[in-house]
Amino acid sequence: MSSTIWSVDEHLEDILAAVKPLEPIELQLPEAQGCVLVEDVVVEIALPPFDNSSMDGYAVRVADVEGATEEFPTVLTVIGDVAAGDDGLGDGRRVGPGEAARIMTGAPLPEGAEAVVPVEWTDGGTGEGPAAAMRAHSDAPEGAGGEVRVHRPAEARAHVRERGSDVRPGDLALKAGTVIGPPQIGLLAAIGRSTVKVRPRPRVVVLSTGSELVQPGGELTPGRIYDSNSFALTAAARDAGAIAYRVGAVADDAETLRATIEDQLIRADLLVTTGGVSVGAYDVVKEALSSVGDEDEPGGGVDFRKLAMQPGKPQGFGSIGPDHTPLLALPGNPVSSYVSFELFVRPAIRTLMGLPAADRPTARATLVADKALSSPAGKRQFLRGTYDAEAGTVSPVGGSGSHLIAALAQADALIVLPEDVTSAEPGADTEVILLR
Repeated sequence: MSSTIWSVDEHLEDILAAVKPLEPIELQLPEAQGCVLVEDVVVEIALPPFDNSSMDGYAVRVADVEGATEEFPTVLTVIGDVAAGDDGLGDGRRVGPGEAARIMTGAPLPEGAEAVVPVEWTDGGTGEGPAAAMRAHSDAPEGAGGEVRVHRPAEARAHVRERGSDVRPGDLALKAGTVIGPPQIGLLAAIGRSTVKVRPRPRVVVLSTGSELVQPGGELTPGRIYDSNSFALTAAARDAGAIAYRVGAVADDAETLRATIEDQLIRADLLVTTGGVSVGAYDVVKEALSSVGDEDEPGGGVDFRKLAMQPGKPQGFGSIGPDHTPLLALPGNPVSSYVSFELFVRPAIRTLMGLPAADRPTARATLVADKALSSPAGKRQFLRGTYDAEAGTVSPVGGSGSHLIAALAQADALIVLPEDVTSAEPGADTEVILLR
């Protein structure tokens, strides 16, 4: 372990300088969810690709329904139906004077029609009148026959979705750097794209160490505790956008740990360990990884450090394996590991995705507390808190102990006390990192 005391900022800068965005790949739309676009997507077709109806109703000429009222409705001859998927009335037919076409939502506006009157503005079509005889004729167009009484006038293009009213050829659909979510996938599909070039979601492997750890659901014998870190950090990695794999807790044996990590390299773009990085006799992560690295490749191996922060003083960072896979070794106390994840692992995941490292918003808030908060001189302290955006206040949750996981579960913010602050009185203006 290095004897130098690193600042939080120095450690993060070292990580981000070493972690590089993943290489772009072409993915099918379903697999691209959560990935980041690496190039602009330009529209090649108009959307919608044709004028179509936004309502179920009747396609009409404006002049024919001008002046229509409930008392004096306009009576039009229904010449056919236009359903979604049709190409119009067919056979070159068009809506002429005194005529209407029954039309469904999403169906193309037939030739000659200028507007759509919703079915609610009509009597729904009586099926009576001179045109009804058309039904009996063998050559009558489908849907032809009957009359419809229109009770209200319609302006030109009323209830018509115009071609290209959403996007037109040449428009920028999505910018490079966009994270692809459900709406973006919908747009890509709508403009005919089946694949897209993206940086893939990074694969993050999380494992915890400690012979005292038992998997939840197992028997908790004296001296043992349930493994919570690997579950929390795997969930945090997924929340950050990664594909996360949780490895069961590894016992305090350096060879076993080294072998487990080597086995995981095949599916890892980033490895995260928790536990075994302090100065204890059984801190096997240091023992297993301090000398790991390809001697023929410069830059390999993991450096273990002391940081001027609380919680989370012991940290490790480096790369292992033939591909120099980044590895972050976090402390084992639950709060320490989670705070460390937010400060260091989350930015690394976002960098792998090709996104700006910082995504957690920060705010200034007035401290609401029963007494002053203390902080060790020369260390940046991160305390759990609950943030009230409307009031602009933050209140501490639980104490400063790095084992207090129940308090962490109630917190939605981290209260930051800088290195030069040893006491924060109630009412003090503080920085907060918003977690949710």
